[in-house]
Amino acid sequence: MSDEQNLKAEIKTRYGQAAQQAKKQERRSCCGTGTVLQGGKLDPITSHLYAEQETAVLPAEAVQASLGCGNPTALAQITPGETVLDLGSGGGIDVLLSARQVGPTGKVYGLDMTDAMLELARANQAESGVQNVEFLKGDIEQIPLPDNSVDLIISNCVINLSPDKDRVLAEAFRVLKPGGRFAVSDIVCRGEMPLAVRRNLELWAGCVAGALEEREYQAKLERAGFDSVRIEPTRIYTAADARDLFEGTGLDLETIAPLVDGKFISAFVRATKPADPQSCCQSTCCS
Repeated sequence: MSDEQNLKAEIKTRYGQAAQQAKKQERRSCCGTGTVLQGGKLDPITSHLYAEQETAVLPAEAVQASLGCGNPTALAQITPGETVLDLGSGGGIDVLLSARQVGPTGKVYGLDMTDAMLELARANQAESGVQNVEFLKGDIEQIPLPDNSVDLIISNCVINLSPDKDRVLAEAFRVLKPGGRFAVSDIVCRGEMPLAVRRNLELWAGCVAGALEEREYQAKLERAGFDSVRIEPTRIYTAADARDLFEGTGLDLETIAPLVDGKFISAFVRATKPADPQSCCQSTCCS
């Protein structure tokens, strides 16, 4: 298999395992490399993302399977009647929260490539009694929805996992309606990362090695046709956080951690598809 296929297979395996752990009420972290509670310490990426009033109305398994780095539903300004797509929907936490916000006249799609996560998400949907939700199987590089069909795209620490981010952003642009919004939580880096980090498979699956540099992220969104791009930090990770995140990767933590101090961030990434089709001719929409 190609390196890209190997990477996707590894990520699928790890997230499938995370789904099984969620069913057992043993929360795992894929953003990071160990358990969320490892040695009594909370994972620095996945912890404290949702308010108690949000998780209180959700199935426990949906909360247990939450592996993100932010809370896009709290920042995306979702309105009643909208059609929302969650890229890499996992156990369904952001889909179910979005469904409450769009109301009965809206619709939320969750897209995931992992069978175990889709099974868990559908079970969580059934338990919550939410009707305006549909979970789809597929890759975020090839979204199984028509052109111009979605008002809002959200995602939670998933785009960094893709080996072909240009394709993901092109697909996001395609399925958004003119004037539609891209509003995702993701891991972003500031400046160059050590090659040892970039090449570490554990850290690719752990949402770190594949993170885009913030200026590169903005450039890729603009090349895809988006405008009004903004990247807003929500957490900045320290050398101490890096030691927790990189534990078990085989890296020399004392050497690597100081090199990435303050360089990894959780961010909320916003962009808009132009309402005027003529303004996006730099993208594939005019080809």
